[in-house]
Amino acid sequence: MVYLNRIYTRTGDDGTTGLGNGQRVPKTHPRIVAYGGVDELNSVLGVALSSSLPGWMAERISHIQNDLLDLGADLCLPETEPSTDADAPPPKPPLRVSEDQVLQLEGWIDEANARLKPLTSFVLPAGTPAAAQLHVARTVCRRVEVNVLQLAEFENINSQVHVYLNRLSDLLFVLARVANADGTKDVLWVPGANRGKP
Repeated sequence: MVYLNRIYTRTGDDGTTGLGNGQRVPKTHPRIVAYGGVDELNSVLGVALSSSLPGWMAERISHIQNDLLDLGADLCLPETEPSTDADAPPPKPPLRVSEDQVLQLEGWIDEANARLKPLTSFVLPAGTPAAAQLHVARTVCRRVEVNVLQLAEFENINSQVHVYLNRLSDLLFVLARVANADGTKDVLWVPGANRGKP
């Protein structure tokens, strides 16, 4: 249960913020950068939802937005060793991203990709406004995945977090193509097309 009453607390005025376990860390800490990026990605998807997306696609994006809050909650609470105190009450299980959530994305990728012809070139992040916005979300997702992997270099994290982000960027690529009239309005890369032109 989340209860927010006061929005400002002044506790972050010293440049620190609290993790889910109460530990305070600098706002520049890689864990904060990682789940801050997840929040940015969620906001970018909110902008994509304001585009003219088909109903089924908007439903999936809304579903993903909720998943991304799960993912942020996962990253906000560092993994800890189980207590050896036999008298301690059993801890509440933390919210962790699951393999089922990843498999859901894979099913959606396969479903959307079935609408498309295979590519013969890379696509430019362009086309319809909805497609362009989904490409922006895809690139933000890739950066956030890198942030999470950088965190994982020195702290334990749930491996499903970066797997989810990896699949999500693939899904956003496919959805961007679908938003380009099932790929018929994709703008293809022409290697070297502008070399030698004034």
